[in-house]
Order: sequence, then structure tokens, then C-alpha cells
Amino acid sequence: MTKYVFVTGGVVSSLGKGIAAASLAAILESRKIKVSLVKLDPYINVDPGTMSPFQHGEVFVTEDGAETDLDLGHYERFVSSKMSKANNFTTGQIYERVINKERRGDYLGGTVQVIPHITDEIKASVKAACRDAEVGIIEIGGTVGDIESLPFLEAIRQMGIEEGRTNTCYIHLTLVPHLASVGEIKTKPTQHSVKELRGIGIQPDIVMCRSERPIPEDDRRKIALFTNVDVRSVISAYDVDSIYKIPVALHKQGLDEIVCRRLDLAAYPADLSMWEKIVYALENPEHQVDIAMVGKYVDLQDSYKSLSEALVHAGIHTRTKVNIHYVDSEQLEANGIEALKEMDAVLVPGGFGKRGIEGKIAAVRYARENKVPYLGICLGMQIAAIEIARDKCGLEGANSTEFDPDTPHPVIALITEWQNHDGRVERRDAQSNLGGTMRLGAQPCTVKKGTLAYRIYGKETVAERHRHRYEVNNHYVSRLEAAGLVVSAKTKAEDLTEMAELADHPWFFGCQYHPEFTSTPREGHPLFISFVKAALEQHKQRVQEPGLKVIGGSAA
Repeated sequence: MTKYVFVTGGVVSSLGKGIAAASLAAILESRKIKVSLVKLDPYINVDPGTMSPFQHGEVFVTEDGAETDLDLGHYERFVSSKMSKANNFTTGQIYERVINKERRGDYLGGTVQVIPHITDEIKASVKAACRDAEVGIIEIGGTVGDIESLPFLEAIRQMGIEEGRTNTCYIHLTLVPHLASVGEIKTKPTQHSVKELRGIGIQPDIVMCRSERPIPEDDRRKIALFTNVDVRSVISAYDVDSIYKIPVALHKQGLDEIVCRRLDLAAYPADLSMWEKIVYALENPEHQVDIAMVGKYVDLQDSYKSLSEALVHAGIHTRTKVNIHYVDSEQLEANGIEALKEMDAVLVPGGFGKRGIEGKIAAVRYARENKVPYLGICLGMQIAAIEIARDKCGLEGANSTEFDPDTPHPVIALITEWQNHDGRVERRDAQSNLGGTMRLGAQPCTVKKGTLAYRIYGKETVAERHRHRYEVNNHYVSRLEAAGLVVSAKTKAEDLTEMAELADHPWFFGCQYHPEFTSTPREGHPLFISFVKAALEQHKQRVQEPGLKVIGGSAA
């Protein structure tokens, strides 16, 4: 029988419920407990796929093609299991399912209401996602007191009764602010947050206190008294300089032991040696590199969360401190490429829309002409194709039909038919809905031997995750190849360009997929590891540091 841990948040949003849930899952997994994680999002959107990154941060794509909350990226980075469509659902999805059932007549003419129909659908979805796990960790998005989250909170309250108190555990994450002007931390917001939670029928078993520094013992006792929990169950979730330190920090305070006792679980002792090795590698780098990430969402770094973490993972596995410099592509348009001249590598990530495109093209040209390592991901590969078409093929006005529908040379064009993750053929056109209509999920491609791509991956078939509508136009591939672009991988079904590189460049690589979604701190990702090695080689030439070691060169 599955047992459940419910993680709620209070006072303010963005406190790190996802990191807390993922860290707890990592500790329990180290105790040989099979864990599943679920994120419940209270917004009415069906999924975050059409939301601006400034609104929601990154959209994380699962192997089976779900566009999900960025917390699922944290889940996959912290535990060994893969997430799927079942691990994230929203108010929009729940209401859509219930309305569809009502239209079919499933409720036999009854009045459809929030209780029990909406809450029953929430409970059924949670149980389905955790069916094969010993422990399901359920994160409820938003903040206690929000109108939107009330059905979710009511559903988990009901589960506490229905599943039994030894099968459910409630963790409430709340803010304990430090007022620098008086040199004190304040527990009152936490007291009120727990009071709000108890007012809807949920008594937390554990209170996790987010703060700038560890919570003093006297304040922990005070919080325990006012929230009706054992003082040992008041956990100090203080700021650390790396999220990968959190599993060890929470274990030292006994979080996993409290949860195991609450759920009556007999488990092996925790073995966090892997996380200790990861932290050691992070804190003891032997090299450093400076990488420019050229995008248009740089004001909110969560927009590129998986990508930033993938570079950190590559740093762990090359013993390198990776300094990421977020460069606004619109600033490159306005001020030129001066900001790139002190960089060891350039990365252009995925994105949508016309804004900032010419700045990204300028970044590609700088990296290509100056032999600086370049990695283009999704849109970044398309931008590279456009730049080469303009500068090397002489195709004036070459562009993507996404940015210029009337371009004389549509080097990048809308893909109208493709085979998705489960083998079904999808068809779209320019008038299709934006939501849920992209090429999504893990799809295989064939890698050409003798290429940089093959040296990186070491195999002929690679399956990576996609999220895009536009592709390199096959009508222009022969001209791009004549100009020096090597198409090093193509899709098996549609013969579409998946990877491309330049043979006359030390390290210039583009991919249509998103490799960052499968990078973890445990193993890294071969593409990012190769990229950081190439940046190390460039750094050695640029800075001329005596004795700098380069691991494995720039080849792969």
C-alpha cells in the first residue's frame, strides 16, 4: 500500500517546495524506498506550455512529451526515476476531465460539484501517479490561503482520513524572515500560516522553516508550541550556496527519520555518500571557465533552469567552476558583441518569437569567425543555420518563417507532420492551437559516424527530448552542407536535421532537441561535458594560465 507525504507552502510562494520535496525523495531513495513525486499546480491553464517564462519560469518536458512545471526537472535531477504526464496536473486538467465525464453522462444526471467530484478526481490522479511506489511525495503549488489551491488542499485533507494517519504525513514549508534592522528572525508569519492550514483541517506533522540562516533553538521551540508540532519536527531549511547540499543538510536534522516513523516505515540507513561526492566536486574545482548564455529571458534565470543546472553538472564531472554570464540578446543588437570577448564559449538556448533574434545571430557569427566553442540548442541550432545561410551561402534575407513569414529563403520552416513519442503521426499547420501542438518528448535519431556528435555520444542511435514547431528546411540542407555545415544526425522517420556541426571549427555544435532535460548531477550529460571541455581548451588559449589542466581536450 502506498503511503503519502504532502508538501504545502505558506507566507509567500517560491520558497523551494520543489527542492524540499526532491531532497526528501533523494534521502528516502538512498534508504532503498521506492518513491514517486507529483506536482499539483492550482492555475487554470491546462499546462504551462503557453505561459511566458517570465510568468512561470522554464517549461520542463518529460520523456513522454508532457509540458510540465520546472519542479519536475528538480525531481528528475534528485531521484533516479523518470517523470511522466501523470506526475504533474493542474486545475485546468482536473476540471477538463470532470467536464468531459459530465458530458458523457458519467455522473448519471447528478449535480457536479467541487466536493466530491473535483476532489475525487484529484485523489484519483494522485493515486494513479503513485500506484507503483512505496511513498508518494505530493507537492501542492501556491500558498495556503490562495483561492485556487483550496480544492487541492481539501483533497489531501480527505486523503489523510481515508488512507489512515500512519499512511499520510503533512509537511508545511513556510518563511521565517530575518529583519536586519533589529537583528531578529520573526516567527509570526509561520504561526499565522500554520493557523490558516489548521483552519481547513490539516495539522502539519513537520514544519520546515525557510530562512537566511539556521533557526536558533529558542525560536524552534517557540514555533513548535504555536504550531502544535514536536520541536524535533521543526526543520531549519536555511539558505545554502548549492541545492545539492540540501539532502545532506535535511538528513542531519533527521527529516527522513521523522517521516519514516510517521509512516511506520522500516528502512535501511540513509547512504548519502553520492551527494557528499557531488558537493565535494562542486566545492573543490580545479579549473574555471566563463560561458555566455545569450537569450532574451535572462532577467529571470529560472527560464533556463535545466540548462544552467546541466552546465553545473558538467562542471562537477570535469572539476570545473562554470561561470555562467547571462547576456541579453537585445543588448547585443544595440551595443555589439563586446560582452562576448572575454568568454570561453557561447551558448544560445531555445526560445520563441522574433525579439532579440538578430543579437543571437551576431553571437553565432562571433563564435564561428573567432573559433570560440559554440552550442546552439533548439532555436540556437536554427539561428546557426540562418547565420550560415546568410553569410556562407549568400542567401540574403534568409530567416525562419516564425520571424518573417515572407522571407525569400525560409531556411527554417514550420514542421507540419511528424511521428511522436509513442509512434503516432501528428499533423499541424499555422492555424493550429498553440497549446500542446509542438513536437514533444523523446524521439530517436541516427548519428553519423566520424562526427563530433558520434564522439560525444559514442553510439549510432540517440533519443533526446524535443519542444519545438520549426525545423531546418530540407530544401536548403544541401546548400548548407556545401557551405561547410555537417548534418551529423537525422530523425529516422522524417529525415529531419537533429544535430549539425562545422568541420573547420574546434567545437561548433547545434541540436534541435533539449539535452538539458536529461542531465543529472549524478552522471552529467555527454554533450555538456564535451562543451565544458572545449571551453576549458579555449580558456587555456585565452588566459594562458600556467599549469592549467584540460581534461580530455575539446573533441568530446
